[in-house]
Amino acid sequence: MERDLISHIAHDDHPIASPISEAHIDRLLTRARLPKGARVLDLGCGGAQWTLRALALYPDATADGVDISAHALASAAEAAEEGRVTDRIRLHQASATEFTGDDGPYDLVFCAGATHAFGGLVPTMEAIARHLRPGGLALVGEGFWERTPTPEALALVDDPDDYADLAGTVARAESAGYVTVYAHTSELGEWDEYEWSWTGTLLRWAEENPGPDGTAAREAALDHRDMWLKGYRGVLGFVSLLLRRTR
Repeated sequence: MERDLISHIAHDDHPIASPISEAHIDRLLTRARLPKGARVLDLGCGGAQWTLRALALYPDATADGVDISAHALASAAEAAEEGRVTDRIRLHQASATEFTGDDGPYDLVFCAGATHAFGGLVPTMEAIARHLRPGGLALVGEGFWERTPTPEALALVDDPDDYADLAGTVARAESAGYVTVYAHTSELGEWDEYEWSWTGTLLRWAEENPGPDGTAAREAALDHRDMWLKGYRGVLGFVSLLLRRTR
């Protein structure tokens, strides 16, 4: 069973593919104070939940969402239709690193939980800058070490330096020519809601779909749950940074 489909199923009950609530996304977007007719770009959009919230809050905004996953983009298209914003969003099946955005600069660029696509936080911020108008905003969701990582947590990452502590994460983001104008640090309850939804939704699907795919889904859910409960719960944090381009 392909990993992309497993992730698609697992996010069915928590379509925001990050440990953050819709209310806190709305608070971040309200602080963005986007101009009339704002243009929004979501790099690694998944189901485009962040962008759809922006379109709901800013009725004259338009957006582009970019992702390599056909499953995620299908969900985004369905959600856009339900939200009656299909005329204000364009979805592109493409690599976020190769998207050019030929129609001009954007007022806000999202990259939530997808900095790995660019090779880390700093190269992500550099890539976002190429899409932003002068003084434009970036809204970036990134993991950080909430406390000194345990050996179990370190075993789950390719390189311990992929993450910094919160202060170091902010410094990395700002080093590419930004200033942080607001942020939200996800609470443990938001993490738990996300992880219990991810693993529980996938386990429910596995029970309802016996066979090879169900077995694969069950194994993926239990492996993920072990990594979370025995590895990074309370150790790995998640921060959503609202940053203004300064150069």
